[in-house]
Amino acid sequence: MAGHTDHHTPEGLLTRGTVIVVPGRGETRATYARFGKRLAADAYRVQVIDPPQVDAERPTGSPDAFGVRLAQAVEGTAAGDVVARPLILVGADAGAAAVAALLAREGQALEPDGVVLAGLPGRATSSAGTWDAELDVRTACPTHRGVLSDDAEVRRGSLAEPVPDSLLDAAYEGAVTAPTLLLVGDADPLADHEGLARVAKSLPRARLSRVRGAHHDVLNDVQHRSVAAEVVTFLETVRDGLIPLVVVESSTW
Repeated sequence: MAGHTDHHTPEGLLTRGTVIVVPGRGETRATYARFGKRLAADAYRVQVIDPPQVDAERPTGSPDAFGVRLAQAVEGTAAGDVVARPLILVGADAGAAAVAALLAREGQALEPDGVVLAGLPGRATSSAGTWDAELDVRTACPTHRGVLSDDAEVRRGSLAEPVPDSLLDAAYEGAVTAPTLLLVGDADPLADHEGLARVAKSLPRARLSRVRGAHHDVLNDVQHRSVAAEVVTFLETVRDGLIPLVVVESSTW
């Protein structure tokens, strides 16, 4: 399907749920190929859509149109007219803001079972003047730096474009009712770390996970394996009614 990239579960395995990934500023569907394949290997059906076009006049390109695109992506994963649950929305950067803002709107029909907001931006923008400097803001992972640099459709300089205040206000002040995992790198210069802490405390079911040493592209930085494991743990916990499957009883480290 145009505008979507599919990552299917391995043949013979029961699909454990559905994940829709929304990229951020300047990114493409190819930006999340590694992440999508990793979740798919754990038997989750993953579909990556094109990033929303955000600007001051139309903060999500059109909230209704964005909602329709998400709904179509979900429908596109259905097997035998049934979407494998739980349904999880994963947004990165401005994609995270767009997802949070959409779910905070009254009357919107999409009802995910869980939400992952990765690298939710604050009002800071990147002042990086070169591509290497922008990459330093995004990620220290050499493989991912290569993916971004080799993708002709990646918009360089996009992190200097501010996310509209109206979109950020809706994302930070809205009430996402679905279980929410907030992921942020502690070395992310674009994050509003205090604001994220307030969001985590204000939502009815939220968890804020800080990734040591990670930059803005927290799903694709050097720590991507541990971050993917955190996401899978969240998916499995949502499947089990938010009851953790593994609890550390004692530890000497």
